[in-house]
Amino acid sequence: MKGEGKMVLKSKMKWVGLVGLVLSALSLFVHFLLARFTEDGIAEYQPSITIFSWRPIFENTDLTRTSPLYRRLWGHVQHLEYLHPYATPRRYYADPPSQTNGFIFVRIQGGFHEIRNSICDVVVVARLLNATLVIPEIQSTTSSKGISSQFKSFAYLYNEDQFMMALAKDVKVVRTLPKNIKEARRKKEIPVFKVPYAASPYYYLHKVLPILNKHSVVELVIPDGGCLQANLLPQFEEFQRLRCRVAFHALRFRQEVQELATKILQRLRAPGRPFIAFDPGMTRDALAYHGCAELFQDVHNELIQHKRAWMIKHRILKGKLSVNSVEQRLKGSCPLMPEEVGILLRAYGYSWDTVIYVSGGEVFGGQRTLIPLHAMFENTVDRTSLSTGWELSKIYGREANLIDNHPRSPPAVEEVKLEAWKFAGPRPRPLPPPPAAPKYYSIEGWWGWVAQSDNEPDSTVMELRTNAHKLLWEAIDYMVCVEADVFIPGFDRDGKGHPNLASLVMGHRIYQSAALRTYRPDRREVVKLLEDTRDHLYQVNRTWLKSARRHLRRTLLDGLTEASTRSKALSFLSHPVPECSCMRHDLSEPSSHASSPNRSQSHVQDALGVLHHCPAWMNKEIISSSKDKETEEDLDEDDPSSSGLFFRHNGRNQESGGADSKEEAHFEDQEELEGGE
Repeated sequence: MKGEGKMVLKSKMKWVGLVGLVLSALSLFVHFLLARFTEDGIAEYQPSITIFSWRPIFENTDLTRTSPLYRRLWGHVQHLEYLHPYATPRRYYADPPSQTNGFIFVRIQGGFHEIRNSICDVVVVARLLNATLVIPEIQSTTSSKGISSQFKSFAYLYNEDQFMMALAKDVKVVRTLPKNIKEARRKKEIPVFKVPYAASPYYYLHKVLPILNKHSVVELVIPDGGCLQANLLPQFEEFQRLRCRVAFHALRFRQEVQELATKILQRLRAPGRPFIAFDPGMTRDALAYHGCAELFQDVHNELIQHKRAWMIKHRILKGKLSVNSVEQRLKGSCPLMPEEVGILLRAYGYSWDTVIYVSGGEVFGGQRTLIPLHAMFENTVDRTSLSTGWELSKIYGREANLIDNHPRSPPAVEEVKLEAWKFAGPRPRPLPPPPAAPKYYSIEGWWGWVAQSDNEPDSTVMELRTNAHKLLWEAIDYMVCVEADVFIPGFDRDGKGHPNLASLVMGHRIYQSAALRTYRPDRREVVKLLEDTRDHLYQVNRTWLKSARRHLRRTLLDGLTEASTRSKALSFLSHPVPECSCMRHDLSEPSSHASSPNRSQSHVQDALGVLHHCPAWMNKEIISSSKDKETEEDLDEDDPSSSGLFFRHNGRNQESGGADSKEEAHFEDQEELEGGE
C-alpha cells in the first residue's frame, strides 16, 4: 500500500509540473504577443525596465530653483526676457493670387541644415516671382537606394500638410506638377537653373522670371544650401519675416520623428533636473575645409588630409593642402574639442552630475573623443542612450533588408616590374621591392582611402541609407537642442564655411525663447585661455577660473552682436533678429517710464539693433522683483565644484584635497561687474 501511495504521489507531481510548464509557455507566448503588437503599451512600459544604457547618477537630488547658484547656472538671461517672437507682417501684405506666373520645381541637395535653409529661401523666391511652389524634392533621400518607399522626398523629413496649411496666406503650394508639365520634365524639356549660393533677388527677377513667364515652369537645382542672400535690402524686410514663418512655424517634422524627440525630451527631464545640450560640430568635412587635421592623430589625420585634397580637386576649397592646424586653432578656425568644452563648463560651476546631451549625426573620431567629457560629466548621453533600436528603426519606415556586409576590395595597383632587376646579376637574385599598396580604413561608419589617388570610393547602398538616416537623427537632435535649458556649440561652421546645425539651433532659440541660456564661446579667446593654463589644465587657479567665467558670461549677450555680423551674413536663420522679434514693455515699471526703454531694454537694443515694439496685446506683465533683478555677478557664490581637479566628485576625494584646496574652492567672484553687460 505504501508503494502504491508513493507512485500516485509521484504521478500527481508529474502532472502538476507538466501543467506548470504549459502555463509558463503560454504566459511567455502571451507576453511576446503583447510586446509584438501593443506599441503604445510598450512605450509606457519601457521606462520601468532596463532598456536604456543611461542610468542617471546624482550626488544631490534636491536642486533648489530659488538658490543663487541655480539662477547663475540655469536662470534666464534677464536682459533678453523682453524679446518676443513676432514674425507676422507689419506692412501691407496681400494674399497670394489665384493666377500665378507659373510653377517652380526645386531639387535640394545637402545635409540637414542646407535643406532647411534652402526650403526657406525657395518659399521667398516663389513669393518674389509670384509663382506656384511645388513641394521641394530632397535629393538626399530620393536619390538614395534602399530608402523606404513609405515616404517620398519632402515627407521623409517634414510634414507636408502642415507646410501647405501654414503658408496658405504667403504662397500657393501644390504637391506635384500637372501631368503635362511632369511629362515635359521627364523628357528634360523644361528650363533648369543651377542656382548659385546666396543669389540676389535681382538674379531671380532678371534671369529666372523672364524664363518663367515664357515657359510657365522652371526647375531650380540647389547644391550648396541657401539660394538667396541672407541680408536683404530694407524694402525686402517682409521677405525676411516670411523666412521666419517658414522655418519656425511651417517646417514641422513628420509625426514619428516628433514623437520620438518628445519621448527623448521626457526621459531627459524625468529625473527633474535641467540639462545642457552640446553640439560638437566635428564633422570630417568641416575639419578638412578649415585645415584642422592635426587636432587628431594617426588614421584620422590622414583621412582629414585626404578629404581636403579631394575638396581642392573639386574646387570646393581654394587653398593649400598642408595647413598649420595650430595656427588655425589659435585663430579660432577649428572646433573646440569636447574636453575643452567640458573644462569651460566645469570652470563655470556646473557639477559633475550635470546632464549633458551630445547632438550631431556624426562626431569625427567617435566615442574616444568624448571620453574626457564623459570623465568630467558622468551623465553624458545622446539619442542612442535614451531610445531603443526598435524606436529608431520605427522612424525609418519599412525598409528592405540589404546584405552589404562584404568589404570592398582595395583598388588595383599595377605591379611595377623593374627592368634593372630582370637582367641584373646571376641567379638566384633577391626578390623585387613590393608594389606600393594603398591603405584601406574603415573608421566610425564611413570609409576613407589613403593612397596614391585622391578618388574616394562610391558610397555603398548601406552608406546611402545611413546618410538618409542622419537627416532624421539631426532632426531629433535639433528639437532637443532647441528645448534644452542650456545650449553650447563646439563649432558653428560646416564643410563649406557656412553656418551649420548649431547655428540654426541658436537662431531658433533666440527667436522662440531668447531668455534661455545659449553660450556662444569665442574660440580664439577660449584657446588662449586654455593655452595659458595648459600645464595645469585640471588644477587651475582662482584667476583663471574668474577669466573663464567672465568670458562665458559675456557670450550670453555679446555673442549676439558677433552673430549679427558674422553668422547672419551667411544665413539669416542663424540670427533672425531684429526683423522677426519685438520688444515688450515691462509693466512692473512705473507707467511714466513706459514710453522710454529701461536699462535692460536699451542694452538689448544696442546689441541687436533697432527693435520693433510689440503690440499692446503682447505686453503681458513680466513678473519681476528687485531680488530677481540682481545681476549675475551678484549671484556668484562660493562654488567648490568648479575648483581643483575637475574629476573629483565624491566627498572622500574632496576631503583629501586639504585645507589649501578648500580655501581655493571658496572664493567670492563679486568683482566681475561687467559680466553679461
